[in-house]
Amino acid sequence: MDESTGALTSMSGFTPEPIPTARLVLLPLGVEHAEEMAAVLADPALHTFIGGEPATPAALRARYERLVAGSPDPAESWCNWVIRLRDGGRLTGFVQATVTEAHGTVTDAATAGARAVGHRHLDEAAPAAAGPVAEIAWVVGTRWQGRGIATEAARGMVGWLGRRGVRTLMAHIHPDHRASAAVATACGLAPTDVWHDGEVRWTGPAALSPPPARS
Repeated sequence: MDESTGALTSMSGFTPEPIPTARLVLLPLGVEHAEEMAAVLADPALHTFIGGEPATPAALRARYERLVAGSPDPAESWCNWVIRLRDGGRLTGFVQATVTEAHGTVTDAATAGARAVGHRHLDEAAPAAAGPVAEIAWVVGTRWQGRGIATEAARGMVGWLGRRGVRTLMAHIHPDHRASAAVATACGLAPTDVWHDGEVRWTGPAALSPPPARS
């Protein structure tokens, strides 16, 4: 961990940095974000598709401590950002990427640590032979949904990943979660016929800049 910023670091070189977009700034996750993020994620309805239940500030702080410590696997990076509005400075959600280096097939055991802290992960069916692969996810608090924030934040993260050598993107989305499917489409992903834990796998290339979002 970078002691000055609290940013996650890893042996693979994927160290989250601030990512500016038109209306947002994606800030590397820090333990100090736990209290405000607990309020952002407090609506039980928010967890209909992502699972779990609202966490207390203390529980979220403990989870963030594990996340910023990073993956114990040097071939895997846990990259996490909170989403901050430029106007008003409020946190509105988060985006994350589990980046796995190209070293053959990713084994389930290699990502057990990611699952334990709620990070999305690759599984045994996910080859990582064509460059680094990033499993991505996004969550925006109920109060801020419907404003395109998730799309803008996810596209900002995808562009950052592509500029740093990630070649393949992956996401798992509940078949009834239309809003999340729209975000994935805006990031250049498309659904496959692969299912994992009741969700559809979406994949796509990590271009240096994702395709323009549809208005």
